[in-house]
Amino acid sequence: MRFPPPFRDRADAGRQLGEALAERNVADVIVYAIPRGGVPVALEVARALDAPLELVLARKIGAPDNPELALAAVIAGARPRTIINEEIVRLSGATPDYLERERAAALSEIERRRRIYLGDRRPLDPAGHAVVLVDDGLATGATARAAAAGLRAQGVRRIILAVPTGPHSLLRALRTELDEVVCLHESDDFSSVGEAYGDFRQVEDDEVVAGLAAARVG
Repeated sequence: MRFPPPFRDRADAGRQLGEALAERNVADVIVYAIPRGGVPVALEVARALDAPLELVLARKIGAPDNPELALAAVIAGARPRTIINEEIVRLSGATPDYLERERAAALSEIERRRRIYLGDRRPLDPAGHAVVLVDDGLATGATARAAAAGLRAQGVRRIILAVPTGPHSLLRALRTELDEVVCLHESDDFSSVGEAYGDFRQVEDDEVVAGLAAARVG
């Protein structure tokens, strides 16, 4: 018997995640979304916590024959950081030239998104704050690890990774690396993030811009 997915869509997942986080009474918090899919989730989390919403601009590097499988992730900044999953690199056969080429492409796409999403707006300084890092789910964890490394480098006080769904083994590992991990739907038989959603359509740039505007108005 096939059960219905635990979340109707990303907004529904965000509301459920926001309720779980609100019970923790975390003070002085900034919510950071990993775009694009993490933004609709994080918007609802920010509303539940009455917290500002910001973006952390990280991007995964997919395997040569499977772009959805992250073998690395990049986060931009004064000193861009790359987090590599060595096992997936080995299994995929990705070469150093491939990694460097895809890293450059990822940094270019991050800069494009920064211009579209943020424009001339000065982002908040997270130094000294607790942050809730939100995505719509975890598969390999490469992007979340890169995003967390970038936030650490900016001097945050505490990182809470909050996701609706992910594989149990990965979440167990991340709980040893981060201050706290909140996941509503952990699976020992995980195949994809999308299986947890009734509606998992792709999030477009205009939805990200609209979500950030809605957070500022709210």
